[in-house]
Formats: sequence, structure tokens, C-alpha cells
Amino acid sequence: DAFLLALKKSLKLFNYHNILLPFLVLFLIPFLNIGITSSFISTISIPEFIMDFITHNNLLLALYIVFIIILAIILFRWLYATHYYVLEDCGFREARKKSINLSRREKFKDLLCFIGVQILLIIISLVFILLSIFLIYLLYKLLGNNILSSMFITIIWLFILITNIVLLLLATPLSYAVVSSLYYSHKEKKHEKIKHVKIKEMSKKNQKRMNIFKLALVILVILSGTFFTYSLLHNKYDLKIEYIRTMNVTAHRGASVNYPENTMAAFVGAKEEGADWIELDVQQTKDKQLIVLHDTNLKRTTGVNKNTWEVDYDYIQTLDAGSFFSKEFKGERIPLLEDVIKFAKDNNMKLNIELKPTGREVNFERDVVDVINKYNFQDNCVVTSQNYAVLENIKKVDQNIKTVYVMSFAYGDITNLEASDSFSVEASSVNKVLVKKVHNEGKELYAWTVNTKESINKMINLNVDNIITDNILLAKEEIYKSKTSNIIQEYLKYINKLFG
Repeated sequence: DAFLLALKKSLKLFNYHNILLPFLVLFLIPFLNIGITSSFISTISIPEFIMDFITHNNLLLALYIVFIIILAIILFRWLYATHYYVLEDCGFREARKKSINLSRREKFKDLLCFIGVQILLIIISLVFILLSIFLIYLLYKLLGNNILSSMFITIIWLFILITNIVLLLLATPLSYAVVSSLYYSHKEKKHEKIKHVKIKEMSKKNQKRMNIFKLALVILVILSGTFFTYSLLHNKYDLKIEYIRTMNVTAHRGASVNYPENTMAAFVGAKEEGADWIELDVQQTKDKQLIVLHDTNLKRTTGVNKNTWEVDYDYIQTLDAGSFFSKEFKGERIPLLEDVIKFAKDNNMKLNIELKPTGREVNFERDVVDVINKYNFQDNCVVTSQNYAVLENIKKVDQNIKTVYVMSFAYGDITNLEASDSFSVEASSVNKVLVKKVHNEGKELYAWTVNTKESINKMINLNVDNIITDNILLAKEEIYKSKTSNIIQEYLKYINKLFG
């Protein structure tokens, strides 16, 4: 009955007056689940390169925080709009006004209720975790290492899995139940008429059909559980979840977290931190030298307000490209592409060479290809660019050079772009469909710029081929963990260490 009612009400969302209501519900999810956020809403995120830019700019960070606070206040004022929409057939505009009026003097109390609910959810979650820890520890002490080869491993695994699923399923309904409770409470205080949705009673014929459906569902669950248990006992399934991955880590502009970007110090640091690849940016100077620099202007990294095409390399050699990062790196120079290729060749490193054209270059792509071929480095590098015409020019010069198209967004069938041998896509645009489509064409998918533990593991699970990151050590650690993952064994090691 609830489902049919919801379906009926949902159809009214196609009215343009109500079009903002789904967005209200969507944004309310994380606000109503501070402790346990919806897995769906967590997939909708601001691209990391944008967030990095915001967090490194104090003014933008302050504006972002103010925006979030204002958004939270607005959403809190509209908290009961969905109830007015569903229960009283109000349009979204009218529902918002009534919601604001209903909670006019109750905002602080409502806020305390929600904080209390989130604390309760967190406590429940912690209690179940502690119970599972105690259960595992108890069995570990009783059975020792035999627990790993016994059926108890299955019981524990299922217990943890079911607990997490139940908590996730209960979190949102519980939060909305609190909203409903406050809604009715406030209406009673204001002596507002409470409207109830009338549900037609189910006929005996339909009740009989529903009972048959319920019985069939129970039988299906029992048969499925029996089949699963039988298959498990006869080694049809492997719950160790062990698998091997071949995933590379690329140091974004070198080890740019600990060293000044696009310098030899950063490239040496990338090698020491275990990166498989180094990503660097290439531009052409006035005298046609290929330098390693991200910005077209020298001001950010050297303090000199000149563009790359306005100066020759002799002048660039005099500039300090390290002090902007730390006094420790004072005197660090902007290297040539040739210098980096020599270093990579000597240290068995691979290079992701991104070309940054300004439109003032002369034979830019040809010069890059000539340097690569001069050191016979074709098999150990890819040439990348956000400008697709650059890749087309590379292929015209030398078909054997591997190219990668760098994209902020990936829509449509990108595999039709023939000048690109592989693709480098901003992490928030990477999904299963895209990865599968690219792999089916025999091409690789790189993800940039992936810096948090959550996003790194997301890319690992999506099975991208190369993670471009500022945090090399974290990426390598997470990939290593994924290579031979055994959830229960790791859990037991932690418990054993915890209890000594």
C-alpha cells in the first residue's frame, strides 16, 4: 500500500512546480545520516581537483564552508516540505512555506533531536562492531588458527555483512521517522488539522494472492540458503576474496606533496616513494626548448611574471623553481624534457608526458617525438594532452608513440577517438560502464587526480589501469592491500594484536 501510494505521489513530480522536490530529498539524505551516509549520495561528489583547488585557497574554502552552512539552514527550514507534499497534496512552493512556519520556534529542539539520532546510530554501530570483535576473539582463543579453515569463518563473515546491511537499511528510515514524529508533534502544538491518507482495505482475493507470494518468497529464501551452504561446504565458493591486480601508480607532477612540482627533486622523490610512472607537463620556450612546467606563466612557481613563449631557456635556467614550495628547495631549476627522460631511463621509470600547447609553438609535437625517439624511449612513455588535435599531430609524426586523451568529463562513446590509444579521465567521471567499454576496446583507463583513501579504493574496485595521484605512498599501500585481500584474516590479526 505504501509503495503504491509513493508511486502515485511520485508521478506529480513531473509537474514543473514540484521539480525541485527530488533535489531536496537527495540533499537531505546526508544531512539526516551524518554518521552513516547513504552509499548512493557518496557517489555524487565534487571532483577532487576542484576540491584541492578550493582547500588550498583560504577565501574559496571560507566561501565553500559558508555555502554548506547556508545550504544546511535552508534544508532545515524545508525539512517538513515532503510531509506536506505527500500527506496534504500541497505543491512544493506551498509545502516549503508551511514547513518554515511549522518549525519557526522549534529549530533548536529539532536540531538536538537529529544530533541525538545520529549519536544513537553511531553507538549502535559501535556496539555491533564490539560484539563481532568479541565473538571473533572468543572463537580465535577456543579454536586458534583452525578458525580460518572452519565453518565459523562463514558464520562470522555473514554476521558482519548482515549487521552492516541492517544498519544501513535502518539509518535513513529511522531519521525520517524522527522527522515524521516531529511533524505530528509540531502540528498538534499549533492545533493544525492532521490529515491522514486513506488506504483501501485489501480484498480477500488479493490477500490470498499476497499470502501465496509471501510463502513463495520464504521457500525461495530457504532454498537459496540451502544451496549456498551446500556449495560452501563443497568448496564451490571462496570467501577469502583473493585476487591479483596489476594496477600502476603515477606520481602527479612527481612527488608533488613533499617536493616542488615538476622538478628533478620531485621526480627523484617519486622513485623513492615507489611510483611506477611519473606525470609531467611540457611546454616550449621562445628558443624551441622543451621545458617541464605546468603553467604557461612562470609566476606561481618562480615568482617571475613572464610567459613561457616570451623567454628562452638560458633565462629560465636562472630562475628558482623550488623556493615557492619550501626554502629547503631553494635553487631548484626547471628541467628539460630530455633531462627527465635520461633520469627515467636510468632508473627504470615510465613517463606520462602531458603536452600543454599555447598556440605559439613551432613543430611542438615533432620535437617531443624526436626527443623520445632519440633515447629509444617509445615503449616506456605515453604522450598525453587535453587537446585532441595534439594527439592527432603526434600520430601523424609517429604512429608508434602511445597517446592518451586527458578528459575532465567522459560522455558518449569515447572509444571512437582513434588518435587516442588510451584515456585519462577525472576520477568522479569514472564508472563501471566506462571502464568496461574502454577495456573491451583493448585500451587502458587512467584516473586523475586520486588523493583520498576512499577514492583510491573506489578506483581499485572499478579496476582502472593507472591511478594518477599526489599521494603515492597511500595509493601503493591500498593497492598492495587489494592484491591478496582476506577480510577475516586481517580482522583476526588486528584482534590478536589488540588483545595481545
